[in-house]
Amino acid sequence: MHVFTRTIYKGTFLAIVILLALVHFSTLMAQGDLQLLKKRVVFEGTQRIEQLHVTNTGKDTAVYAITFVNNRMTEVGAFESITEPDPGQYFADQNIRIYPRRVTLAPGETQAVKLQVTKANQLAPGEYRSHLYFRAEPGKKPLGEENKDAAAEKAGISMKLIPVFGISIPVIIRIGEPTAKVTISDLALVKQDNVSYQLNLKFNRTGNMSVYGDIDVQHISPKGEKTEVGIVKGFSVYSPNTARTFQMQLIKPANIDFKSGKLLVTYKPQGSEKLVKLADAELVLTPKSLASNRP
Repeated sequence: MHVFTRTIYKGTFLAIVILLALVHFSTLMAQGDLQLLKKRVVFEGTQRIEQLHVTNTGKDTAVYAITFVNNRMTEVGAFESITEPDPGQYFADQNIRIYPRRVTLAPGETQAVKLQVTKANQLAPGEYRSHLYFRAEPGKKPLGEENKDAAAEKAGISMKLIPVFGISIPVIIRIGEPTAKVTISDLALVKQDNVSYQLNLKFNRTGNMSVYGDIDVQHISPKGEKTEVGIVKGFSVYSPNTARTFQMQLIKPANIDFKSGKLLVTYKPQGSEKLVKLADAELVLTPKSLASNRP
């Protein structure tokens, strides 16, 4: 999810601040008064049409412009806006139609937005990705407020903050058979304070497509008892990246000893009810294996 905030100082100064955030824990994508029922769209096989349902959860009528943006993912999972693809990266925006490109929603209203893949037979095997961006358009202000702003501006003391909210979700076209594989390495448990623990790990991706799934961490005691101590939903490593480092907070129940036993990390497809794993790794716990980030 991308969050955009624009700050305008009338007169001599103009600043635009762009904040980027990723959501891992919510089933719904939501920012401001905009809500989507999906966090990503993937076209594969013979699938060529998809619908997204956009809902205005606010108390006022809102207008959203719908466009595509293109990003690269850094090794730490942040997104950077780009106009040209990196080596091995392919954009999807030229092969997807959006209808409509602008929606007006009354409070509580939901509308479907249609996505259609075009010229898929002309695409070489591989993965194509762009991000569908829903941007809220600022509404007009009441006449009284506009007059107040004009008077203040003449006095030379006007400063105005206009928040502009938006959400972006990845839209992916997959052509051909996937060969993506992932492994987990560089596990390290860090004690932050008496009750907080962080697990550092690295995901290594190979093949022609991205990987996406849920991370589950279980503590296994020396007696074999299993306790879930961490979970992250919707974790991705996008092509063409070959690695992504990650730090996740763990939950430590009072009866769990992080100085013994082991941690079992499992990465599996999201929503999978079967025993399907994309990757797993273990960290054997000893008093010496527990690091600390305190000076």
